Amino acid sequence: MATQEYKCPACGGAMEFDTKEQKLKCPYCDTVMSLEEYKKVAGKASENKMTDEHAQQAGFDQKQSVYICESCGGEIIADQQTGATTCPFCGNHVVFKEIFEEGRKPDYVIPFQMGKEDAKTKYRSYVKNKWLLPKVFSKENHIDEIKGVYIPFWLYDADVSVDADYEGTNRKFWSDSNYNYTDTSYYDVVRRGTMTFSQVPVDGSEKMPNDLTESIEPFLAKDFKPYDGGYLAGFLANKYDVDEKESEQRALERIRKGAEDIVRETVSGYDSVRTVNSQVTSDHLEAKYALYPVWLLSTTWKDQHYLFAMNGQTGKFVGNLPVCKVTAVKYYLMFAAAFSGIALLLEWIFRF
Repeated sequence: MATQEYKCPACGGAMEFDTKEQKLKCPYCDTVMSLEEYKKVAGKASENKMTDEHAQQAGFDQKQSVYICESCGGEIIADQQTGATTCPFCGNHVVFKEIFEEGRKPDYVIPFQMGKEDAKTKYRSYVKNKWLLPKVFSKENHIDEIKGVYIPFWLYDADVSVDADYEGTNRKFWSDSNYNYTDTSYYDVVRRGTMTFSQVPVDGSEKMPNDLTESIEPFLAKDFKPYDGGYLAGFLANKYDVDEKESEQRALERIRKGAEDIVRETVSGYDSVRTVNSQVTSDHLEAKYALYPVWLLSTTWKDQHYLFAMNGQTGKFVGNLPVCKVTAVKYYLMFAAAFSGIALLLEWIFRF
C-alpha cells in the first residue's frame, strides 16, 4: 500500500497543514509553502508496499492494513478506512494514497480553519458557567485526547416536488350579558410546487454518530477545495464505510423534513394550522464526496466518558455534560416557588 509523506525540503522534518497559514509548515525549521509549491519542490513521493501475505504471516487482522514508514521503517497498522495518521515511532505524518485515490476519490475537502488551541479554548468556554454542571467537573476533568479528524460526508443534490394540504382555523370571541360566543372559521390551504436542494450532508462514517455530526453543522461551501492529500498532513482522516447508496435514505429524510418545514412556514395568518396531507417526492439524487474537518475531544470524569466535537471550519462546539442533581432540584424549587408567587399575586390583583 502506497504512502505519501510530506517531508520538509529544507530539513527533512515532517510537515503538517497549518490552519492559520493555510499552507504546509515545518514545525522544526518553520519552512512554509503552499501545496502547489511543495509539489514542485518535492516531486512525487516514493511508494512502499507490503503484500497481504506478509500481513497474514505477521498475524494481523485482515480488516487492517500494514504500512511501512518511509522515515524510520516502522510498521504502521491501520484499519482499511484510515486515510491519514501519524507514525507511532517517529511521529511522521503519513497519508495513505490509495485509500482516497483508488476507487471513489473525494471531490472536495474543507481544510481545517481552526487549530488544536482553538478547540481547547472552545472547550473551556463551553463548560464555563453551566448552571447544572457539577462545580468540581471543570476542576477535576481533564482532556484525555484531542484529535483533528477529516470525516467523510456525502453531499446530495435533489429536485423535489411538494404536495401539501392544511386546515387553517381562525376564532373570534365575544360576550353579551347572557352568553360567551365563539365563531370558528375553517380554511382549506393548498401548497403545490417544486424546489431544489443542494449539498445536503450525510455522514459517511459508521464510527461517528449522526446526531453529533449534524449538531456541528453547517459546513460552508465557500471554503471547498479540490481534494489534495496535502490538506490531510498532520491530521487523521477516514474514508467512508457507509457508501453513497446506503446514505441515500438518510439524505431523503433530511430533504423531506426540510421541504415540509419550508412549505409549512408559508402558511400564515391563521390562529392554528393542522397538516392534513404532505407528500415530498424526488426523481433522483446526485452525490458528491467531501471530507469535513472536525476536532474531537474526549474526557473522563468519575469513570464516565464524555465526547465533544468542534466544527474545524466554524468553531461550533457541542458535547454531553454531567448534571448535578442537587443543583437541578434547587433550581427547580426556586423556579416553582417564583411561579407560584407570581400566580398568587395575579390572582390577588384580578380579585380586587
